[in-house]
Amino acid sequence: MQTPYELLGGEEKIRELANAFYDAMDRLPQAAGIRQMHGENLDVIKEKLFEYLSGWMGGPPLYFNNHNTICLTAPHKPFAIKAEHRDQWLLCMDQALEEVGASDEVRAMLKEPMFQLADIVRNTPD
Repeated sequence: MQTPYELLGGEEKIRELANAFYDAMDRLPQAAGIRQMHGENLDVIKEKLFEYLSGWMGGPPLYFNNHNTICLTAPHKPFAIKAEHRDQWLLCMDQALEEVGASDEVRAMLKEPMFQLADIVRNTPD
């Protein structure tokens, strides 16, 4: 069975996905809540998401290699993250997957794991 990393098209497509994700966050009014949690320039965080998704989807563990961790909760601690923010994140990821041409198979494969990934950083009751 191929990994999502392979099914999406490897490094180039994962980088494209990370960029599309933050581009969606930047332009979608429905994502304003999570957009305001980020600085004006998104270049560094785009790279970090690319690194994280690379390993998470079955490719090279770039985030771990560069940051010596895969912990998502620590970097998100300074922010009050609610279910609405999780849902905004998922909206941006759905948009990004569509923009990079992810197949229905890949989207279905990632649906529940992406929800769990987004939900794990939620740290504020609704």
